[in-house]
Amino acid sequence: MTQRILDFESEREFHKLYAEDPKNLQKMEKVLECKVVARGTSLTLEGSDYAVDQAEVFFQLLESARKQGFTIKSSDFLRFLEKISKGKTSEMQKLLDHPLVLNIRKKSVVPRNLGQRRFLELILKNDLTFGIGPAGTGKTYLAVIAALHALLEGTIQRIVLARPAVEAGEALGFLPGDLEEKLLPYLRPLYDAMDEVLGPADARKLVETGVVEIAPLAYMRGRTLSKCFAILDEAQNTTSSQMMMFLTRLGEGSKMVVTGDVTQVDLPHNQVSGLVDAKRVLSKLKGVHFHEFDQDDVVRHPLVSAIIGAYQKPVSKP
Repeated sequence: MTQRILDFESEREFHKLYAEDPKNLQKMEKVLECKVVARGTSLTLEGSDYAVDQAEVFFQLLESARKQGFTIKSSDFLRFLEKISKGKTSEMQKLLDHPLVLNIRKKSVVPRNLGQRRFLELILKNDLTFGIGPAGTGKTYLAVIAALHALLEGTIQRIVLARPAVEAGEALGFLPGDLEEKLLPYLRPLYDAMDEVLGPADARKLVETGVVEIAPLAYMRGRTLSKCFAILDEAQNTTSSQMMMFLTRLGEGSKMVVTGDVTQVDLPHNQVSGLVDAKRVLSKLKGVHFHEFDQDDVVRHPLVSAIIGAYQKPVSKP
C-alpha cells in the first residue's frame, strides 16, 4: 500500500480541478481503485503503486488543463478519468503539451480533445472546412468561436450564420412571429455559442448592428460573401443544390465552415443529403478539408457518447 500527498497552489484552485463536486472524487476512487482524501490545499492518495501513479498523473493533467484556461466541468473530469482508466494518458498529454488557445475578450477557449483541436486547426488554416460528426462534439461551437476570433482580430468584417429550417416540417411563413422569432428555434445553438463567450448583451448588439447576420439558408441565394466568415449549420438537411448554392457564395477574403451529422437527416427519404453529396464530390478537391468526429469526441455528458455508440451497433432480433 502506497500513500502520496499532492499539494496545490490554493484551496480554491484545487477544488476547481474536480469541478467543486465531491461526487467526482468518489467516482475517481471507484474507477482508479485509489482512496482519496481532500483537505485544504492537499490531496492524499492511497492504494497500490499503480493506482496512486495513475491518480497523480490524472491530477497533473487536470492542473495542466486549468493553467491553460480550461474551465473544468464535471463532464470534463469524468472524460479525463475515462481516458486515464483506459490507458489513453498519452492522448491527453498530447492535447495539453501542445495547447491551442483562442482568447475571446476575457474568455479562453481550449479544445477539449484531439478531435476538436484538429478541427479548429483546419478552420484557422483553411478557407473551406467541413466538420461532420455526432451531436455533442462541439462542431457548431468551435465554428462560431473561430468566427468571433477572426472578427475581433480584424481578418473578417462580418459573420453570417445560416441553417436550413426543415426540421419543423412546415414553411417559415406559417410559423408565428417576425423573422427573428421564426428562426430562433433553428438558430438557438448559434446564439448559445456567442452568448457563452461574449455575453447575451454583446452578442445581441452584434446581431442588431448587422455585424453578425443570422438567416435561413434560402436567404443566401444570389449573394457574394466577401470579407466574411460564413457558417452553415445542420448541413445534413440541405439538398445538393442548396449546398452548391451556399458554397459558391464564397467571396474574396472569406472563410466557410459547414457542419452537420449525416446520421440525423430530416429530408424526405428519396432526397440525397447535400452534406453526404458534398463529401462524395469534394473530398479530393484541393483547398477543401473534411474533418470527421466520432463518439469518442463527444464533450457533453459521458452518457451521450455511450448512447451514440449503442445506436450505432446492430440490434439483434429477438
